[in-house]
Amino acid sequence: MNFTAMVVDVLKSIPHGKVATYGQIATLAGNRFGARQVVWILNSLSEKEKLPWHRVINSQGRISLKRGAGYEHQKKLLLEEGIKFDKADKINFKLFLWQPKLFSRA
Repeated sequence: MNFTAMVVDVLKSIPHGKVATYGQIATLAGNRFGARQVVWILNSLSEKEKLPWHRVINSQGRISLKRGAGYEHQKKLLLEEGIKFDKADKINFKLFLWQPKLFSRA
């Protein structure tokens, strides 16, 4: 299975009410240096593959999209799943970061 297909599988595995980082997804898909590729895959395949793009955030626990360019929509979707933000608009990884026990790359 190629990296793109593996990223799609990982993305589809992020459960409701949890978030993952770009780097975490890349690592689970087999390339710990592939975070930028994950961004490209999300941009190009989210709609076609019905990916839960809104569950992907940066390593600082923040939404990467700019205000007025998708930020508000992503935050709304995360809030609807019960994900909370602190006063600095960060997500608490201890509570909401997806921690897969084992990810099968079949």
